[in-house]
Amino acid sequence: MKNDLLTGNPIKSIIVFALPIMGSSLFQYSYGLVDNIIVGRFVGTDALAAVGNVGSINGFIIGTALGLTSGFTIPVAQSFGANDRKRMNSYAGNSITISLIIGVVIAVVAHILSMPLLRLIDTPDDIISISAAYVNILYCAVPIQMAQNNFNALARAVGESKKPLYFLVVSVCVNLILDFLFVGYFKWGVVGAAWATAISQLTSAVLAGIYVLKYNKEYEITKAELKPAWNISWKQLKLGIPLSLQFTITSIGSMILQTAVNGFGSSVIAGFTAAGRVEQVLNIPMSGLGVANMTFVSQNYGAGNYDRIIKSVRRIFILDIVISIVCSIVLITAGPSVVTLFMTEYNESIMEAAKHYLTAIAQCYSLVAILFVFRNTLQGLGFTYANMIAGAGEFCGRIAVALIFTPLIGFNAICYAGPAAWLLADIPLLVIYLSKQRQFKKIAKGD
Repeated sequence: MKNDLLTGNPIKSIIVFALPIMGSSLFQYSYGLVDNIIVGRFVGTDALAAVGNVGSINGFIIGTALGLTSGFTIPVAQSFGANDRKRMNSYAGNSITISLIIGVVIAVVAHILSMPLLRLIDTPDDIISISAAYVNILYCAVPIQMAQNNFNALARAVGESKKPLYFLVVSVCVNLILDFLFVGYFKWGVVGAAWATAISQLTSAVLAGIYVLKYNKEYEITKAELKPAWNISWKQLKLGIPLSLQFTITSIGSMILQTAVNGFGSSVIAGFTAAGRVEQVLNIPMSGLGVANMTFVSQNYGAGNYDRIIKSVRRIFILDIVISIVCSIVLITAGPSVVTLFMTEYNESIMEAAKHYLTAIAQCYSLVAILFVFRNTLQGLGFTYANMIAGAGEFCGRIAVALIFTPLIGFNAICYAGPAAWLLADIPLLVIYLSKQRQFKKIAKGD
């Protein structure tokens, strides 16, 4: 049963809607986590470092692709809130086709750029070949990932957040089975882990596509609506391109930062990778609330419920700050124990790097709560240019750390790169939101 975000208690509606999204994010995250743990245990530290090393490059390519689809479905949710089913189906059908077309183009370009990018970030010679093998297989799945993300976003746009979770549960089970089969039994190494991920993503995309096109009663997408329309595509691209650029800009910053990390050797790369995985899983509650709030805001914006939007954002902000404090405590107390899951035997160098990173992140975690709340709110309103500006702020933070402070104070600077990026992204987001909030208050009062 889909969740009604247009009536009732806003916070209760958002939390109920967010819980399956958090579950989906957890299972989505499990792709990388399972790969890392199995690769680290069955193959070795170099293989784990190779998988971690491609994270920034993979984020650059995949983030660019998925950012587009995030923008494509904003007018779908707004049309649903406005109860304009014809317009909603037109946007939905168009998003499916252009997502696949763009996905194929990005996959081809990504294959061409993969090795030059690995060399650009100074990938150590002992892991560059396995890094390339791993990431090139993942790039084959870019169209699949875009389709999967788009179908799940279409389901959420009309208030359905549970079905995407069910599809991901199935795909993660497939991923786990194939990881043990390809990596543990057939000994295919990182290549096996990559193929397991690609096949499991295909499973999820097919299930989500069947649901949206055949079984979701809100949509009636015809073949005519699947044919790309230039006027609709242009509007969706105008919303998606800033989001895509946000991912692109921040990923370039991450790649430059990864270059700085690579200078410290394979053990530090492995520790940084493992600690980063712990951080990512603790982002899930705040990220899930952010995505749920984005859909809530989109629907209510389409319905003209501006006062309802303002009240919900204020309350979600307080809730996210509380969650960030709890997550900070978990990072310091339990984070190091989770890092040991990535190792076959205790490695002091890996653990020292991981603990240092987790402590630095925990000290500043409320900054990322602010980022999730206001970035997703502005995205739901359709002001996606704000995400691009925030991405530029993150980029500057990471660049400053990698190029200026790392040569001066070493790995300690790397650990504070994230907080510096969050702070420089939060400032423009807060300024833009407060400006829009004043406008909505005037409209809500009838001024």
